[in-house]
Amino acid sequence: MVGAVVDPEFEAFFDSMFVRAVAVARRITGESAVAEEIASETFVRVYVRWKQLSHDRARSGWVVRVTTNLAIDHVRRKPAPPGLADSGQAADDAVVLRVALVAALRRLSRREREVITLRYLADMSEAEAAAALGLSAGSVKTYVHRGLAHLRPLLAARDEHDVEGRLVLDTE
Repeated sequence: MVGAVVDPEFEAFFDSMFVRAVAVARRITGESAVAEEIASETFVRVYVRWKQLSHDRARSGWVVRVTTNLAIDHVRRKPAPPGLADSGQAADDAVVLRVALVAALRRLSRREREVITLRYLADMSEAEAAAALGLSAGSVKTYVHRGLAHLRPLLAARDEHDVEGRLVLDTE
């Protein structure tokens, strides 16, 4: 878009959220280049919808939610690591953990998934997550509590020893 005039508010929003979108996507996919592509795709979608989103108080949450969904879709479509099916050996622990986390997140309610993603993948505070989603801080705490209660058995069922110590899901 050579010569296109970009809304200064969009540019400021992009500058404030792009790094966070990349971080969320990287935590889900484990790949920096893919994370940047996913964050870029997210912001293409933001730009297309900017007239509506520019007035939305929860637009930060929208960005993280879209980034999360795109990253989860990428992980689901990604073929199994080479040699896994042939040799029967376990995949790299980080990849296995990431896939397990994505699968577990998909089993949460939409709101639980959004709150858990904002708090733990985007490293937002309760107040930031509340503002991004248009919720009260108390509601964020409730959704975090419920979401973690649902995630723990899902992840523990996969492999209790593999997950413990690598993925912090405690709120204390």
